[in-house]
Amino acid sequence: MPAEPIDPAGVTWTRVDERYVTVRLLTAAIGWAATLLIVLTPVVLDLLGVISVPTWVEITVLAVLVVWMVADLLLIPRRVRAIGYHEREDDLLIRRGLLFQRVVAVPYGRLQYVDIEAGPLMRHFQLCSVELKTASAGTDATIPGPHRDEGARLREELPARGQARLAGL
Repeated sequence: MPAEPIDPAGVTWTRVDERYVTVRLLTAAIGWAATLLIVLTPVVLDLLGVISVPTWVEITVLAVLVVWMVADLLLIPRRVRAIGYHEREDDLLIRRGLLFQRVVAVPYGRLQYVDIEAGPLMRHFQLCSVELKTASAGTDATIPGPHRDEGARLREELPARGQARLAGL
């Protein structure tokens, strides 16, 4: 992952599992299919003669929707590759975003709990999402798409580091 101006110096990001691209593509395709069905309903009703919709409106709406869908699907691999995390001595850095980039530092001492979530599709690809809950809602963060073994390691390791930081207070 190339360094960006907002990245801290000397950080090597750990990427999420590459299979997360497939998960995101599948969920986006399902979402876009549902959207197209909803948008195509007036077109079908127009063809059946139930309602009347100007042809230019149908074509314009469908063209915009198809361009938006293609752009969204093409950007998914880059969005997933922009997600990364890095474990430092006192905190965990989480990075995401292409156009609007964000780097969140989650101090280990503020971690309240680490939650792992995996729906049916994520379980099929042996992936999970790691949610970090802190004392401040502003520093809550999620790492989507690591392998479930890595997620389990993070679930065990991060709270232990947090306890070590609290013990030093």
